[in-house]
Amino acid sequence: MPAPWDHTLGTPAEAVGSGSNRPPERTPPVTDPLDRVDLRPRVQAVVDGELARQREVLRELGSDLDHLVDEVAALLSGGKRLRAGFAYWGYRAAGGADSSALVRLATAMEFFQAGALVHDDVMDDSDTRRGRPAIHRAAQAWHDARDWGGDGARFGEGAAILAGNLCLAWCDELFAGCGLPAEELARARPVFDVMRTQLMGGQLLDLAAQAQAWAGLDAPGRAAQARRVIRYKSAKYTIEHPLLIGATAAGAGPELLEALSAYGLALGEAFQLRDDLLGVFGDAALTGKPAGDDLREGKRTLLVALALEEASAEQSSTVATLLGRADLDDAGVAALRAVLTSTGADRKVEQHVTEGAAAARAALERAPGLDTEFRQALNDLVDVATSRTS
Repeated sequence: MPAPWDHTLGTPAEAVGSGSNRPPERTPPVTDPLDRVDLRPRVQAVVDGELARQREVLRELGSDLDHLVDEVAALLSGGKRLRAGFAYWGYRAAGGADSSALVRLATAMEFFQAGALVHDDVMDDSDTRRGRPAIHRAAQAWHDARDWGGDGARFGEGAAILAGNLCLAWCDELFAGCGLPAEELARARPVFDVMRTQLMGGQLLDLAAQAQAWAGLDAPGRAAQARRVIRYKSAKYTIEHPLLIGATAAGAGPELLEALSAYGLALGEAFQLRDDLLGVFGDAALTGKPAGDDLREGKRTLLVALALEEASAEQSSTVATLLGRADLDDAGVAALRAVLTSTGADRKVEQHVTEGAAAARAALERAPGLDTEFRQALNDLVDVATSRTS
């Protein structure tokens, strides 16, 4: 039997200290490029300032909006800030200087992600996000606590859709008013617009994949569809597009943009595949969502597609019966996990993560004219994006 896989570390679990008193060898921890420039606290300061400004805009409507903005503020508090980081380092890699305007541009990516997450939770009927009730569940609780009329769940979904729309509107305001020169924003605007449009299309691809349940697709077709959803729902807006927004604004040439695009797509897929593993095998205390939530939601991931390629008739029946059941209990999660591990699907996805990281590094090597500092930052971000537990 192959070694059980430790999906938080990307190494076989039996290699971590078993059979010896000698502690396992570890490579030195990577210094997060976002920490080198204090980007996280700088982004949070912009988030806080923008939300304070928007509270003033909404103040004349009365206090009913306070709860909604509070929930958005909680969602935007902390986080990995990867999208902001890729926009920032894309700009710097193309020769742009650090500035408060650049940090505001980078922060726009965080508002965009917040809007996408709020809408995603509604579509997936998720209960939690980052260890807190998802916004539609929080809004439902406000409704029910006040004994308002109508259906509380319906109210919560409507409120969350509006919260997500506000985040998208504030993202646009931050982008347009970040303070970078007008000609730089004009260069970046087409990429920014494509990012917003393609993400919405990617969300629909995801919904359609779940609704169709891969009807009529053979094994290669299921895998291809799963990777298509990854590209347009996650990989592009997580890494490629923020990176290109920053680089295009700073005036990157076509060869650099081509290399950064290849880097971003490869790393973006690896990032999402890590996310898919964490959605099934991750520690809920670290991910902020119950273990197995992706299984309850019926996500047609590459992990599931690869499992079905090798599954026996009995295992295929287990997947067909349990995947997507909202009432899936711990025993059901364990049964599906057993299929994913016994077919080797988890190890195959781990290999795809490794290959994606390697492809990103290779693309970075081809990138012309990169200063050593910026090449190292983007190289280190490969580890940050793929060797994570949340």
